[in-house]
Amino acid sequence: MKKSIVILLFCGLVFACGQKSQEEKMASPSSEGKTSEELLLEGDSTIYGLACEGSGDSVVVLLPTDGRDPVSYNVIEAHRRQKVHGSLSVGDWIGLVRNAEDSTVADLVVDLDELKGTWCYVVMPRLVREVPDSVKQEYFIPREYGFSLKRQWTAQSVGYVRPESALESKSPVEYPQLRFFTEWHILNGKLVMTSGDFRRKADSDEMEMVSTRNDTCDILYLRGDSLVLGSEGATRSYYRHTNKDDINKIARQKAEERLRRAMKN
Repeated sequence: MKKSIVILLFCGLVFACGQKSQEEKMASPSSEGKTSEELLLEGDSTIYGLACEGSGDSVVVLLPTDGRDPVSYNVIEAHRRQKVHGSLSVGDWIGLVRNAEDSTVADLVVDLDELKGTWCYVVMPRLVREVPDSVKQEYFIPREYGFSLKRQWTAQSVGYVRPESALESKSPVEYPQLRFFTEWHILNGKLVMTSGDFRRKADSDEMEMVSTRNDTCDILYLRGDSLVLGSEGATRSYYRHTNKDDINKIARQKAEERLRRAMKN
């Protein structure tokens, strides 16, 4: 009986390692064959283009994506109000919100090329049952959650750790649920993240997304490897990850160690 359990655990590990994450299985992006402009949200007044030579602390020079000549926008007040997000290097794809009363003034500027990438934050588990301190140290491992913002307004969740099969039910801790992101957009200078839940279709092995939701966040800070988003009075700080393979590396190693010990017993 014990041998059968070990074989099942081992097979479960091999199968899980060969599986893609749920959002990767759903990779059939509706953005294929479309330009970024064709995928803009309805009602978005953001002006998109490339940052040109001459951009600085007082002026942003933008080359519009519609082929028009470069346009200069005064950003002195935007800088004072900390509404210029990113380093605005020449050639970067940027978005700006023009002042409603003065078309030569930009109220907000975001370096979208700098915003793209993988952003993470740390989550801790909660204890669901009392265990000795030695066991708690084994399971009480921080994890990294986050998202990758990619081209064509596509997004993907990061931080997924595969369940430990039969061992998962014995865990004394529980982690927050990981959100599954699929898209991102800018709406009037704000960041909109689209997410949902995945479930298996009836009488099929295919997965589908349900309970889709859009969360709108204010970009409070963006510079280099730091990002701060705000929504409904709450804020969250993120750090940039340049290597996805390192995300939750320790958590994955701990899970593999527990499985190997279980197989020996």
